[in-house]
Amino acid sequence: MFDPVLTWAARKYQAAVATELKKYGLRYEDLYDPQLNMDIDEAIHRLPQDVVDARMQRLKRAVDCSLKKSYLSKEIQDMQTPYSWYLKDTWAEVQAENTEKAMLGTGKDYDRSFP
Repeated sequence: MFDPVLTWAARKYQAAVATELKKYGLRYEDLYDPQLNMDIDEAIHRLPQDVVDARMQRLKRAVDCSLKKSYLSKEIQDMQTPYSWYLKDTWAEVQAENTEKAMLGTGKDYDRSFP
């Protein structure tokens, strides 16, 4: 009953998020914080160096735009692809390894608790 409404709302929300990400030249996965999620940190470490460098460049550009209270030009915004996934497969691989380790009774290679 609510599926068509939820689907419509989800599309509208994704379009709104994409518009905001394009203003700063970010991708959705750039918003994941490696300090809060150790699986994300591990997945980022496994990425090729050129992908990591591109991510850092996008984050630096977004911070620069934010500090200057400006957006990217419309031409550059049109070239952005906010929903191009570069981390999803690696992150799923890390999560699968952690699930397997939990099933075997061994701990994570990395474990951190916040005070």
